[in-house]
Amino acid sequence: MSEITVGIIGMGDMGKMYARRIGAAGWRVNACDTPERFQPLQQEFTGVHNVQVLQDGHLVSRSSDYIIYSVEAEAINRVVADYASSTKLGAIVGGQTSCKEPEMKAFEQYLPQDVEIVSCHSLHGPRINPKGQPLVLIRQRASLKSFELVEEIFSCFGSEIVHLTAEEHDRITADTQAVTHAAFLSMGTAWHANNQFPWEISRYVGGIENVKCNIMLRIYSNRWHVYAGLAILNPSAQDQIRQYAQSVTELFKMMLSGQRNEFEKRVKTAGQAVFGAARDGQDLLLKDDVLDRFSLGKVPSKRTPNSHLTLLAMVDCWWRLGIVPYDHMICSTPPFRLWLGVTEYLFRKPQLLDEVIKTAIEDNTFRADDLEFTFAARGWSDCVSFGDFASYRDRFERVQKYFAPRFAEATRIGNDMIKVILEKT
Repeated sequence: MSEITVGIIGMGDMGKMYARRIGAAGWRVNACDTPERFQPLQQEFTGVHNVQVLQDGHLVSRSSDYIIYSVEAEAINRVVADYASSTKLGAIVGGQTSCKEPEMKAFEQYLPQDVEIVSCHSLHGPRINPKGQPLVLIRQRASLKSFELVEEIFSCFGSEIVHLTAEEHDRITADTQAVTHAAFLSMGTAWHANNQFPWEISRYVGGIENVKCNIMLRIYSNRWHVYAGLAILNPSAQDQIRQYAQSVTELFKMMLSGQRNEFEKRVKTAGQAVFGAARDGQDLLLKDDVLDRFSLGKVPSKRTPNSHLTLLAMVDCWWRLGIVPYDHMICSTPPFRLWLGVTEYLFRKPQLLDEVIKTAIEDNTFRADDLEFTFAARGWSDCVSFGDFASYRDRFERVQKYFAPRFAEATRIGNDMIKVILEKT
């Protein structure tokens, strides 16, 4: 262990988490970020065991045995092009981006042929304990000995190691993350457009609403690029986000025109396809006691029926794309498991589903909110389809600023909620 040095290029939140954990396990770590962050990082990591902050990626690359590029997916090609020529002879190189296609293209194009490639991706955020969480390892171009060394390095995380190809990784992360993120981003955008803090409105407190509010806030409390790279650079993700917006729009139009029979048939057909016979006899991922426990506001004595367009459209989207969400639980993120839990809760409770269908057609209580949600879902889809990172960042940060005062509390409650759901899945 003492002879191996791990290099980390990119010391954002995930890079820092990697550096601290790998260093604490006894591996030597060389790390760097952009030049202007050199001195602040040196001060931050002064006295941190086994972690040395260097001035740039050239110094990290030439002195490290396993080099991890922990940078934004949008920037991976540029950063690898800058530092690949300094890679230590015979080193192993990997990336920690959310979309592997551009990452692998950059590695194959710029890295010397004597360099091996083993990439990784922790399927959780920097504030989540990695123990038991999925950690994908991709053996792109490496001997078994080198691959086992990388596994040994990451064993200190206590994560659930999943072996995938780059192509499998991108397809599965699209299935489990892309539409989930789009749904919560659209919720936040809609509530912002209506100038609402939903936890202050009684109809958005308790049960399923708690998950919506907490995970929306959790996603907006992170950095925009965490979601932009996956959505824009992954072709499968683009298709799924587009279908989600289409499902939202088509269902909302049926609600407006009062097409009760057609609406009910479509919703229940989708539900049967996703949650049908294969789940009969299986326990629900989430139950009432869990849903009601984690609230940002005071739970009302009587629940207000909701149209739950966000959830109906999600299941419709999965059905249209032929996605079986349970197939990828081993590679799922905490927000995805919660999102799957609440959709399952709705669709596997026939009386509740009938109430939701009736509300969607006959009750206007949530109609203005559903209108803004439809606009938001289409807006995020267009932004992703155009490949516009600047627009994505602007949309994200405007909503982020609006909700920022509640991030700390939502993170605390969200961590407790995620702990419970992880115990059950």
